[in-house]
Amino acid sequence: MIYLIRHGKTEANARGLYCGSTDLPLSAEGRTQLEGLSYRVGHARFLTSGMKRTNETLRILFGDVPYETDARFREMDFGSFEMHSYAELKDTPDYKKWIYGDNEANIPPRGESGRQMKERVLAAFSEISDDTVIITHGGCIAAIMESLFPEEGKNRYQWQPACGCGYGIDGKTYRVIP
Repeated sequence: MIYLIRHGKTEANARGLYCGSTDLPLSAEGRTQLEGLSYRVGHARFLTSGMKRTNETLRILFGDVPYETDARFREMDFGSFEMHSYAELKDTPDYKKWIYGDNEANIPPRGESGRQMKERVLAAFSEISDDTVIITHGGCIAAIMESLFPEEGKNRYQWQPACGCGYGIDGKTYRVIP
């Protein structure tokens, strides 16, 4: 089984900020939420995106286990929109062009498009074998799930799990976890 688990909550999540490339730690609330979760994965390979919030999530959920990092599992880079909210950006021309256009194809200034992120993540995921736990980001998980289960007709936002949650994938089936 392959497990996709979204990192715990950060201050950016709590404040509704675009946060992809900024390397934030978990918030106190995020750490507390994770401490209440329990995952049973058996013997597995552990992998994170290498960012503070994913590494901290791994340690809280699974203890001091050996793990690898793969930066291709990092969240989308929101460029100049990074660490800003919709309310702060909604009237700026660059943001309007991005958010109201095709933001799968459109690229935020100094960032990457949804399509670029998805291609990067799917390339990394194609190298993953069973019995792997990946602690990553909501957009990355959504890109993988949308690609694996297109018949469900869900978009990226519908596949995005809550912080600390995710999916267990077993062949052509999945279950929501925890």
